[in-house]
Amino acid sequence: MFVLRFLYATYQLRIAVSIAPIVSVVPDVEVVQADITTIETDAIVNAANSSLMGGGGVDGAIHRVGGPTILEECQRIVERDGPLDTGEAVVTSAGSLPARYVIHTVGPIWGEQDEKSSVALLAACYKNSLDAADEKGCARVTFPNISTGVYRFPKDRAAETALTTVKHHPTDVDLITFVCFDVENMAMYRALT
Repeated sequence: MFVLRFLYATYQLRIAVSIAPIVSVVPDVEVVQADITTIETDAIVNAANSSLMGGGGVDGAIHRVGGPTILEECQRIVERDGPLDTGEAVVTSAGSLPARYVIHTVGPIWGEQDEKSSVALLAACYKNSLDAADEKGCARVTFPNISTGVYRFPKDRAAETALTTVKHHPTDVDLITFVCFDVENMAMYRALT
């Protein structure tokens, strides 16, 4: 009788293990047109340059609104690790921004590599930013349209790469918000969501 109970228990266990569903959580994605420095979130992603010293566009706006704390932390990172490589991401506090963190990532400059490499580097920006957000326990992450300004990445390819990457990269983030500066980008992102 003991053997039968053992076999039954083992068989039941195998059935439970073999039919347990595999759960894959995909974060919610929203697209808005706004000033990224006004969005309340856990982490704002900054389309930075490799020096992390601020610049134009989103990068300049984040440094201006966030205040000197962000720049000071960026200077320490560069002193310690050197300039940030394309596709990589680092985290600072958010200073005066309505967020806990700023995740700085350097997007590719269109034309400096072949198209396949550029797309892979842009995808790395999103993956590494999500990984950094996970390490900090962020539930909400806000992205700009990385590399589509002065870095000249084609907006349609950038939107496709961004959305495909965040939908398929494993993350604990619950909500990803793409903040578009203009109507053109917003329409592209919304058409793909």
